[in-house]
Amino acid sequence: MGKAHHRFDKGSLAVKPSLLIVDDEKIVLDLCERSLRDYRVFKAGNCAEAIKVYERESIDLVLTDVLMAGESGIDLLRQIKALNPNAAVIIMTGYSEKEVILTALKEGADDFISKPLNLLQLKSSVEKTLYRKLLKEELANLKKLDRLKSNFLSIISHKLRTPITSISLFLQNIDMGTYKPGDESFQQDACLINCEATYLKRLVDDLLAFSQVMVGSDGLNLEKCHIEGIVADVLKSVCETQGKPRVETDFVWKDLPAMKLDRQKISFAIQQIVDNAFKFSGEDGRITISLRHADDRVDVVVADSGVGIPQMELAKVFEKFYQIDPDNTGQVRGFGLGLFYAREFVMQHGGSLGIESQPGLGTTVTIMLPLQ
Repeated sequence: MGKAHHRFDKGSLAVKPSLLIVDDEKIVLDLCERSLRDYRVFKAGNCAEAIKVYERESIDLVLTDVLMAGESGIDLLRQIKALNPNAAVIIMTGYSEKEVILTALKEGADDFISKPLNLLQLKSSVEKTLYRKLLKEELANLKKLDRLKSNFLSIISHKLRTPITSISLFLQNIDMGTYKPGDESFQQDACLINCEATYLKRLVDDLLAFSQVMVGSDGLNLEKCHIEGIVADVLKSVCETQGKPRVETDFVWKDLPAMKLDRQKISFAIQQIVDNAFKFSGEDGRITISLRHADDRVDVVVADSGVGIPQMELAKVFEKFYQIDPDNTGQVRGFGLGLFYAREFVMQHGGSLGIESQPGLGTTVTIMLPLQ
């Protein structure tokens, strides 16, 4: 494979890769900085200073000398790998002892540069190490996506199988003549199967909605919107599909300034939160949606009187595929993706999503969106 195929394309990145150069000789730091001016360069004179920079900044590659006053470059390598096992680290050394090289390799060093430094070798090593790091990250992302796809398909299969099995058994009983004329159980089962068919339709609708938002999850299609109108439309739609007439809803309307929003994504986020409020309110309950306007932001607050969420589960509710099962039935309806994407879309707008809850006392979810 030719050299061009190995080249790390700095121009293709929105932000230049960042390097942390660690050496207790100022002249070496300055020479490296000038040689690597195509990158964002941070400098440190010892291990302690380097760790502070590494924890404060987003560092793509660490370039460190082995022999320094105080802790060595090997010590720094260990500390950085403890903070981030996937960190890229190049060791600069004036020693050729096998023991130093073997120790560095054992601790996860990515490459070595001999002193006195050859500037062409320095640039080449940095470029190749960053390229390998990029490939590793892409491979890890592909594996993660493959696991998510497998989990998603497994959940879809499980969620669809339950209502389909119920409907199939009902139809088989009809075909076998199990039900007698005027049998009350037929009416009861028919009512239950109608509910299962409605639930199946909702699952398919949710699946289509998730597929649409996942395909376009990266960018924003901004337009001027009035969020109070979006909330009203969402509440009307959810009330019609949930079919819980005894759950009272109270929408505290407030005229708000127009905002630049991605209407589809914000509607989706609000719908997921209102859906959850209905889902966990049982057949009787109360849901209140209120709007607040501060100087620099707008809040949408959805409060319900439902079963609430235990404190230990609050941190998990935004994870993909995680579902709260307050009744321990193992049959929670939905795909466990709503809150994950709701928070993602709100964060894309520069906002945040907060949740407060106590078991038996209901849940309050707050969407905070900046006006600018």
